[in-house]
Amino acid sequence: MKLSDFDFDLPDELIATRPARPRSSSRLLVATPESITDARSIDLPSFLRRGDRLVLNDTRVIPARLSGLRRRTGPEGPTEARIEATLLEPRADGTWSALLKPLKKVRDGEDVVFSEALSAIVEARGDGVAYLRFNVAGDDFDAALAEAGAMPLPPYIEGKRKSDAQDKEDYQTIWAREQGAVAAPTASLHFDEALIAALDAAGIERTFVTLHVGAGTFLPVKTDDVSQHKMHSERGRITAEAAAEINATRAAGGRIIPVGTTAMRLIETAASEDGALGAWEGATDIFITPGYRFRIADGLMTNFHLPKSTLMMLVSAFMGSDRIREIYDHAISRRYRFFSYGDASLLLPHG
Repeated sequence: MKLSDFDFDLPDELIATRPARPRSSSRLLVATPESITDARSIDLPSFLRRGDRLVLNDTRVIPARLSGLRRRTGPEGPTEARIEATLLEPRADGTWSALLKPLKKVRDGEDVVFSEALSAIVEARGDGVAYLRFNVAGDDFDAALAEAGAMPLPPYIEGKRKSDAQDKEDYQTIWAREQGAVAAPTASLHFDEALIAALDAAGIERTFVTLHVGAGTFLPVKTDDVSQHKMHSERGRITAEAAAEINATRAAGGRIIPVGTTAMRLIETAASEDGALGAWEGATDIFITPGYRFRIADGLMTNFHLPKSTLMMLVSAFMGSDRIREIYDHAISRRYRFFSYGDASLLLPHG
Protein backbone atom coordinates (compact mmCIF):
# COMPACT_ATOMS: atom_id res chain seq x y z
CA MET A 1 0.00 0.00 0.00
CA LYS A 2 1.21 3.45 -0.92
CA LEU A 3 0.54 6.66 0.97
CA SER A 4 -1.03 8.14 -2.15
CA ASP A 5 -3.79 5.50 -1.92
CA PHE A 6 -5.23 7.47 1.00
CA ASP A 7 -5.05 10.95 -0.49
CA PHE A 8 -7.94 13.17 -1.59
CA ASP A 9 -8.53 16.83 -2.39
CA LEU A 10 -10.30 18.81 0.33
CA PRO A 11 -11.40 22.43 -0.15
CA ASP A 12 -9.84 24.52 2.58
CA GLU A 13 -13.16 26.11 3.50
CA LEU A 14 -14.50 22.72 4.66
CA ILE A 15 -12.05 22.59 7.57
CA ALA A 16 -14.12 23.52 10.63
CA THR A 17 -12.61 25.98 13.09
CA ARG A 18 -15.56 26.02 15.51
CA PRO A 19 -18.00 23.25 16.45
CA ALA A 20 -21.71 23.14 15.71
CA ARG A 21 -24.02 24.58 18.36
CA PRO A 22 -25.81 22.85 19.89
CA ARG A 23 -23.37 19.96 19.61
CA SER A 24 -25.93 17.41 18.40
CA SER A 25 -27.01 19.70 15.54
CA SER A 26 -23.85 18.71 13.65
CA ARG A 27 -24.42 16.75 10.47
CA LEU A 28 -24.19 12.95 10.46
CA LEU A 29 -23.45 10.90 7.36
CA VAL A 30 -24.68 7.32 7.81
CA ALA A 31 -23.03 4.80 5.50
CA THR A 32 -23.64 1.11 4.87
CA PRO A 33 -22.23 -0.93 1.96
CA GLU A 34 -25.33 -0.05 -0.06
CA SER A 35 -26.48 3.38 1.08
CA ILE A 36 -25.46 6.85 2.23
CA THR A 37 -27.92 8.89 4.28
CA ASP A 38 -27.60 12.54 5.31
CA ALA A 39 -28.82 13.20 8.84
CA ARG A 40 -27.94 15.05 12.06
CA SER A 41 -26.15 13.75 15.14
CA ILE A 42 -29.36 14.10 17.15
CA ASP A 43 -30.80 11.43 14.80
CA LEU A 44 -28.20 8.84 15.84
CA PRO A 45 -30.65 6.66 17.84
CA SER A 46 -32.79 6.07 14.75
CA PHE A 47 -29.86 4.34 13.03
CA LEU A 48 -29.13 2.07 15.99
CA ARG A 49 -31.04 -0.82 17.54
CA ARG A 50 -32.28 -1.33 21.07
CA GLY A 51 -29.53 -3.24 22.88
CA ASP A 52 -26.65 -1.82 20.82
CA ARG A 53 -23.78 -0.46 22.91
CA LEU A 54 -21.75 2.68 22.27
CA VAL A 55 -18.18 2.60 23.59
CA LEU A 56 -17.06 6.07 24.68
CA ASN A 57 -13.67 7.47 25.63
CA ASP A 58 -13.79 9.35 28.95
CA THR A 59 -10.30 10.86 28.77
CA ARG A 60 -10.04 14.51 29.75
CA VAL A 61 -7.97 16.96 27.70
CA ILE A 62 -5.50 19.01 29.72
CA PRO A 63 -4.76 22.63 28.72
CA ALA A 64 -1.35 21.47 27.51
CA ARG A 65 -0.29 24.57 25.54
CA LEU A 66 1.86 26.92 27.63
CA SER A 67 3.70 30.16 26.92
CA GLY A 68 6.52 31.26 29.20
CA LEU A 69 9.81 33.09 29.58
CA ARG A 70 13.32 31.75 29.91
CA ARG A 71 15.48 34.27 31.75
CA ARG A 72 19.27 34.10 31.64
CA THR A 73 22.07 36.25 33.04
CA GLY A 74 25.27 36.37 30.99
CA PRO A 75 28.34 38.56 30.44
CA GLU A 76 26.20 41.10 28.62
CA GLY A 77 23.54 41.20 31.32
CA PRO A 78 20.11 39.58 31.67
CA THR A 79 18.29 38.25 28.60
CA GLU A 80 14.99 36.48 28.13
CA ALA A 81 13.32 34.42 25.44
CA ARG A 82 9.68 33.52 24.84
CA ILE A 83 9.24 29.72 25.00
CA GLU A 84 6.15 27.89 23.79
CA ALA A 85 5.57 24.46 25.36
CA THR A 86 3.17 21.66 24.46
CA LEU A 87 3.01 18.98 27.14
CA LEU A 88 3.02 15.44 25.78
CA GLU A 89 2.76 13.03 28.71
CA PRO A 90 3.81 12.52 32.33
CA ARG A 91 6.73 10.19 33.00
CA ALA A 92 7.35 7.74 35.84
CA ASP A 93 10.03 9.98 37.37
CA GLY A 94 7.57 12.88 37.82
CA THR A 95 8.73 14.91 34.83
CA TRP A 96 6.71 15.73 31.71
CA SER A 97 7.87 15.26 28.15
CA ALA A 98 7.13 18.36 26.11
CA LEU A 99 7.74 20.03 22.80
CA LEU A 100 9.50 23.38 23.26
CA LYS A 101 9.73 26.09 20.62
CA PRO A 102 12.40 27.22 20.07
CA LEU A 103 14.18 24.30 21.74
CA LYS A 104 17.59 25.82 20.96
CA LYS A 105 16.80 28.76 23.26
CA VAL A 106 16.96 26.61 26.43
CA ARG A 107 19.70 24.69 28.19
CA ASP A 108 19.51 21.83 30.64
CA GLY A 109 18.95 23.13 34.17
CA GLU A 110 17.29 26.38 33.13
CA ASP A 111 13.95 27.59 34.44
CA VAL A 112 10.97 28.51 32.27
CA VAL A 113 8.32 30.63 34.01
CA PHE A 114 4.77 30.22 32.73
CA SER A 115 2.86 32.11 35.43
CA GLU A 116 3.23 33.24 39.04
CA ALA A 117 2.17 29.76 40.13
CA LEU A 118 3.76 27.58 37.43
CA SER A 119 7.35 27.16 36.32
CA ALA A 120 9.54 24.26 35.24
CA ILE A 121 13.19 23.25 35.14
CA VAL A 122 14.44 21.79 31.84
CA GLU A 123 16.02 18.59 33.15
CA ALA A 124 17.11 17.15 29.80
CA ARG A 125 16.59 17.34 26.05
CA GLY A 126 16.72 14.76 23.28
CA ASP A 127 15.17 13.84 19.92
CA GLY A 128 13.40 17.19 19.72
CA VAL A 129 11.70 16.71 23.11
CA ALA A 130 12.44 18.34 26.46
CA TYR A 131 11.78 16.89 29.91
CA LEU A 132 10.31 19.37 32.38
CA ARG A 133 10.07 19.16 36.15
CA PHE A 134 7.38 21.53 37.40
CA ASN A 135 7.51 23.44 40.66
CA VAL A 136 4.16 22.01 41.83
CA ALA A 137 2.48 18.60 41.66
CA GLY A 138 -0.88 16.93 42.20
CA ASP A 139 -3.91 19.18 42.64
CA ASP A 140 -1.68 22.27 42.79
CA PHE A 141 -0.27 21.41 39.38
CA ASP A 142 -3.74 20.82 37.93
CA ALA A 143 -4.95 24.18 39.25
CA ALA A 144 -1.90 26.08 37.99
CA LEU A 145 -2.09 24.41 34.58
CA ALA A 146 -5.81 25.19 34.28
CA GLU A 147 -5.01 28.84 34.91
CA ALA A 148 -1.94 29.18 32.67
CA GLY A 149 -2.59 26.68 29.90
CA ALA A 150 -4.60 26.74 26.69
CA MET A 151 -6.24 23.90 24.84
CA PRO A 152 -3.82 22.24 22.38
CA LEU A 153 -5.84 22.65 19.21
CA PRO A 154 -4.75 20.63 16.17
CA PRO A 155 -2.34 22.30 13.74
CA TYR A 156 -4.98 22.71 11.04
CA ILE A 157 -7.05 24.85 13.43
CA GLU A 158 -4.11 26.62 15.08
CA GLY A 159 -3.02 27.68 11.60
CA LYS A 160 -6.29 29.57 11.17
CA ARG A 161 -6.81 30.95 14.69
CA LYS A 162 -5.37 30.70 18.18
CA SER A 163 -6.93 28.75 21.01
CA ASP A 164 -9.17 30.85 23.25
CA ALA A 165 -11.30 30.53 26.36
CA GLN A 166 -14.22 29.03 24.43
CA ASP A 167 -12.08 26.08 23.41
CA LYS A 168 -11.73 25.00 27.05
CA GLU A 169 -15.41 24.04 26.84
CA ASP A 170 -15.70 23.19 23.14
CA TYR A 171 -12.66 20.88 22.99
CA GLN A 172 -13.84 18.69 25.88
CA THR A 173 -16.48 15.96 25.94
CA ILE A 174 -19.39 16.36 28.36
CA TRP A 175 -18.30 13.19 30.22
CA ALA A 176 -14.53 13.87 30.37
CA ARG A 177 -13.12 12.71 33.71
CA GLU A 178 -9.80 10.85 33.40
CA GLN A 179 -7.20 13.60 32.99
CA GLY A 180 -4.32 12.93 30.62
CA ALA A 181 -5.09 13.61 26.94
CA VAL A 182 -3.48 16.33 24.86
CA ALA A 183 -6.03 15.96 22.07
CA ALA A 184 -9.78 15.37 22.26
CA PRO A 185 -11.61 12.19 21.23
CA THR A 186 -13.45 14.38 18.76
CA ALA A 187 -16.25 12.03 17.67
CA SER A 188 -17.60 12.41 21.20
CA LEU A 189 -17.86 16.20 20.85
CA HIS A 190 -21.19 15.72 19.04
CA PHE A 191 -22.87 14.46 22.20
CA ASP A 192 -24.91 16.72 24.47
CA GLU A 193 -27.64 16.13 27.05
CA ALA A 194 -30.35 16.10 24.37
CA LEU A 195 -28.64 13.31 22.44
CA ILE A 196 -27.94 11.32 25.62
CA ALA A 197 -31.63 11.52 26.54
CA ALA A 198 -32.63 10.34 23.06
CA LEU A 199 -30.21 7.39 23.28
CA ASP A 200 -31.60 6.42 26.68
CA ALA A 201 -35.16 6.52 25.37
CA ALA A 202 -34.16 4.28 22.46
CA GLY A 203 -32.54 1.66 24.70
CA ILE A 204 -29.00 2.28 23.48
CA GLU A 205 -26.42 1.27 26.10
CA ARG A 206 -23.14 3.07 26.91
CA THR A 207 -19.78 1.92 28.23
CA PHE A 208 -16.80 4.12 29.09
CA VAL A 209 -13.18 3.22 28.44
CA THR A 210 -10.08 5.44 28.65
CA LEU A 211 -7.45 6.15 26.02
CA HIS A 212 -5.31 9.23 26.59
CA VAL A 213 -5.00 10.74 23.13
CA GLY A 214 -1.46 11.93 22.45
CA ALA A 215 0.00 14.58 20.18
CA GLY A 216 1.23 11.74 17.98
CA THR A 217 -2.27 11.47 16.58
CA PHE A 218 -1.40 14.52 14.43
CA LEU A 219 1.98 13.26 13.22
CA PRO A 220 2.07 12.91 9.43
CA VAL A 221 2.94 9.65 7.73
CA LYS A 222 6.29 10.30 6.05
CA THR A 223 6.96 6.94 4.40
CA ASP A 224 5.49 6.24 0.98
CA ASP A 225 5.35 2.55 1.89
CA VAL A 226 2.63 2.59 4.56
CA SER A 227 3.93 -0.59 6.20
CA GLN A 228 7.12 1.25 7.20
CA HIS A 229 5.30 3.86 9.32
CA LYS A 230 5.95 3.68 13.08
CA MET A 231 2.70 4.25 14.94
CA HIS A 232 2.64 6.45 18.05
CA SER A 233 1.80 4.85 21.39
CA GLU A 234 -1.03 5.90 23.72
CA ARG A 235 -1.96 4.83 27.25
CA GLY A 236 -5.33 3.24 27.93
CA ARG A 237 -7.47 1.27 30.35
CA ILE A 238 -10.55 -0.95 30.20
CA THR A 239 -12.06 -1.85 33.57
CA ALA A 240 -13.41 -5.31 34.36
CA GLU A 241 -16.89 -3.75 34.57
CA ALA A 242 -16.59 -2.17 31.12
CA ALA A 243 -15.34 -5.45 29.62
CA ALA A 244 -18.24 -7.35 31.19
CA GLU A 245 -20.78 -4.89 29.75
CA ILE A 246 -19.35 -5.23 26.25
CA ASN A 247 -19.18 -9.03 26.48
CA ALA A 248 -22.79 -9.16 27.68
CA THR A 249 -24.01 -7.04 24.78
CA ARG A 250 -22.24 -9.27 22.27
CA ALA A 251 -23.69 -12.37 23.90
CA ALA A 252 -27.20 -10.87 23.65
CA GLY A 253 -26.77 -10.08 19.94
CA GLY A 254 -26.26 -6.33 20.30
CA ARG A 255 -23.73 -4.42 18.24
CA ILE A 256 -20.59 -2.84 19.62
CA ILE A 257 -20.11 0.64 18.17
CA PRO A 258 -17.10 2.63 19.38
CA VAL A 259 -17.44 6.39 19.22
CA GLY A 260 -14.15 7.57 17.80
CA THR A 261 -11.06 5.89 16.48
CA THR A 262 -9.47 6.09 19.94
CA ALA A 263 -12.14 3.88 21.50
CA MET A 264 -11.96 1.54 18.50
CA ARG A 265 -8.17 1.21 18.67
CA LEU A 266 -8.35 0.47 22.39
CA ILE A 267 -10.96 -2.28 22.26
CA GLU A 268 -9.39 -3.86 19.18
CA THR A 269 -6.05 -3.92 21.03
CA ALA A 270 -7.54 -5.58 24.10
CA ALA A 271 -9.90 -8.05 22.40
CA SER A 272 -9.02 -11.72 22.05
CA GLU A 273 -9.14 -13.42 18.66
CA ASP A 274 -12.84 -14.24 19.16
CA GLY A 275 -13.67 -10.70 20.31
CA ALA A 276 -13.90 -11.35 24.07
CA LEU A 277 -12.69 -8.64 26.43
CA GLY A 278 -11.19 -8.65 29.89
CA ALA A 279 -9.81 -5.90 32.09
CA TRP A 280 -6.85 -4.30 30.32
CA GLU A 281 -4.34 -1.55 30.99
CA GLY A 282 -1.25 -0.52 29.07
CA ALA A 283 -0.03 1.23 25.95
CA THR A 284 -1.24 0.56 22.43
CA ASP A 285 0.44 1.34 19.14
CA ILE A 286 -1.98 -0.68 17.03
CA PHE A 287 -1.86 0.38 13.37
CA ILE A 288 -5.02 -0.56 11.49
CA THR A 289 -4.73 -0.65 7.71
CA PRO A 290 -6.72 -2.38 4.93
CA GLY A 291 -6.55 -6.12 5.42
CA TYR A 292 -6.96 -5.92 9.19
CA ARG A 293 -9.59 -8.31 10.65
CA PHE A 294 -11.76 -6.47 13.14
CA ARG A 295 -12.41 -8.54 16.24
CA ILE A 296 -15.10 -6.64 18.09
CA ALA A 297 -16.28 -3.40 16.44
CA ASP A 298 -19.53 -3.70 14.45
CA GLY A 299 -19.78 -0.01 13.61
CA LEU A 300 -17.92 3.24 14.14
CA MET A 301 -18.98 6.82 14.74
CA THR A 302 -16.14 9.11 13.71
CA ASN A 303 -15.32 12.48 12.21
CA PHE A 304 -13.89 13.01 8.72
CA HIS A 305 -10.14 12.55 8.69
CA LEU A 306 -7.07 14.11 7.10
CA PRO A 307 -5.83 12.89 3.73
CA LYS A 308 -2.93 10.43 3.98
CA SER A 309 -3.43 10.00 7.74
CA THR A 310 -3.37 6.82 9.80
CA LEU A 311 -7.03 7.44 10.64
CA MET A 312 -7.89 7.55 6.94
CA MET A 313 -6.24 4.14 6.71
CA LEU A 314 -8.32 2.88 9.64
CA VAL A 315 -11.68 3.86 8.13
CA SER A 316 -10.54 2.45 4.77
CA ALA A 317 -9.84 -0.85 6.53
CA PHE A 318 -13.27 -0.75 8.18
CA MET A 319 -15.45 0.07 5.16
CA GLY A 320 -13.15 -0.88 2.28
CA SER A 321 -10.95 1.56 0.38
CA ASP A 322 -13.29 1.99 -2.58
CA ARG A 323 -16.34 2.49 -0.37
CA ILE A 324 -14.66 5.01 1.89
CA ARG A 325 -13.62 7.00 -1.16
CA GLU A 326 -17.28 7.10 -2.27
CA ILE A 327 -18.30 8.20 1.23
CA TYR A 328 -15.74 11.01 1.30
CA ASP A 329 -16.66 12.13 -2.23
CA HIS A 330 -20.27 12.39 -1.05
CA ALA A 331 -19.26 14.31 2.10
CA ILE A 332 -17.22 16.82 0.10
CA SER A 333 -19.93 17.31 -2.53
CA ARG A 334 -22.54 17.88 0.20
CA ARG A 335 -20.25 20.33 2.02
CA TYR A 336 -19.79 18.40 5.26
CA ARG A 337 -17.36 20.05 7.69
CA PHE A 338 -14.09 18.17 8.26
CA PHE A 339 -11.67 17.29 11.05
CA SER A 340 -11.80 17.84 14.82
CA TYR A 341 -14.59 20.43 15.01
CA GLY A 342 -16.34 19.10 11.93
CA ASP A 343 -19.29 16.82 11.24
CA ALA A 344 -19.62 13.09 11.96
CA SER A 345 -20.11 9.83 10.15
CA LEU A 346 -21.65 6.56 11.28
CA LEU A 347 -20.00 3.67 9.44
CA LEU A 348 -21.87 0.36 9.43
CA PRO A 349 -19.96 -2.17 7.29
CA HIS A 350 -22.57 -4.90 7.83
CA GLY A 351 -25.61 -2.69 7.26
